Amino acid sequence: MIDQDTLRRGQLRRGIVLEYLTIGWNLVEGVVAIASGVLSGSVALVGFGVDSFIEIGSGAILLWRLRSERRDLDVTAIERRALRMVGISFLLLAGYVALDAIKSLALRAVPEHSVAGISIAVLSLIVMPLLARQKRISAARLNSGALHADSRQTSLCAYLSAILLAGLLLNAAFGWWWADPVAAVLMVPVIAREGIEAIRGKACCQC
Repeated sequence: MIDQDTLRRGQLRRGIVLEYLTIGWNLVEGVVAIASGVLSGSVALVGFGVDSFIEIGSGAILLWRLRSERRDLDVTAIERRALRMVGISFLLLAGYVALDAIKSLALRAVPEHSVAGISIAVLSLIVMPLLARQKRISAARLNSGALHADSRQTSLCAYLSAILLAGLLLNAAFGWWWADPVAAVLMVPVIAREGIEAIRGKACCQC
């Protein structure tokens, strides 16, 4: 019969692999989104790319937390610190999304047609929910509030993908250039709340 320590180490390995996958995907996503956004003049795509790099930072924080436990370090303090750092990354994301959306509305920045941008948004809608679900499973098994908070950020990345895609499609179909930034503004309180709860350590109870 497999002992609990062996099972936990297996879950730690699984969590580390998930974070490497998250970082790898977000690196590709960020580069493609920013490059296509610059080429097409789309503020929304550039903002989406910046979000991808914020997600990379969150993934790096979780790698530090999970690897610390693998090295048999006392992770009680590390878990709390990682949770706070993920919470701060949420607040950075909320601030950026708010500023980007307000800028888009003020400048009447129309999301431009971009095959690469639409493609990366669609792929993100497929990849991110899968990663988020697997992270939630690992977070529950490891009882890690930090990993759970990171899974929420991965889910929010999928929501932002949907907003980006909706903005591009609604503008193309009906000329609703404002759909993307308005939807992004509505997401800001949700993102900020997640960040505040993570900083307060409340994500642990959701595992």
